[in-house]
Amino acid sequence: MTDRLDRQIAFLSEADKLKSVLRASRLHDNSRFENSAEHSWHIMLFALVLADQAGPGVRIDRVLRMLLLHDTVEIDAGDNPIHGTVDQAAVEAAEQAAADRLFGLLPADQEAAFRALWEEFEAGESADAVFAKSIDRVQTPLANLANGGGSWTEYDVSFEQLEARVGRPVRRGAPALWDWLTPRLRAFFDT
Repeated sequence: MTDRLDRQIAFLSEADKLKSVLRASRLHDNSRFENSAEHSWHIMLFALVLADQAGPGVRIDRVLRMLLLHDTVEIDAGDNPIHGTVDQAAVEAAEQAAADRLFGLLPADQEAAFRALWEEFEAGESADAVFAKSIDRVQTPLANLANGGGSWTEYDVSFEQLEARVGRPVRRGAPALWDWLTPRLRAFFDT
């Protein structure tokens, strides 16, 4: 029992580092950059509040677990902004190595369960992962609308880029949410 608790506490202690990983997105009030731990909490709240936007068969409890874990790898791999220019193969390799190390801190049963949820989210194929990915994508545009453009300005994002990188996954997992968001985005980009 002591070894199990030692491993669990080691993982929890390491997870605290997610609070220090800054993202490219800013808070709604534009006062500072968001960190990855805040992002994870906020999108979990999004999923809970917007659960009625999920498709048939989506289990919100699984979605919440995926969203809680999905950015844990950023402790080692860092945040890679959706509108940034990155070497996708290098990012994936860094994230896989991070998942090996971080989930490997846990007892074997939790390591396997958490890693499986993370991989399911990354694959984005199950109904739960599709909805989780849509929620992950919608939070930042709402923040950018609230703070006057945020990362869109910094990365010189067009509506067409936003529609391709954000709209597709949101439309796939929460189509009514994308329908609600689209006119607000168009109004921002048309000004």
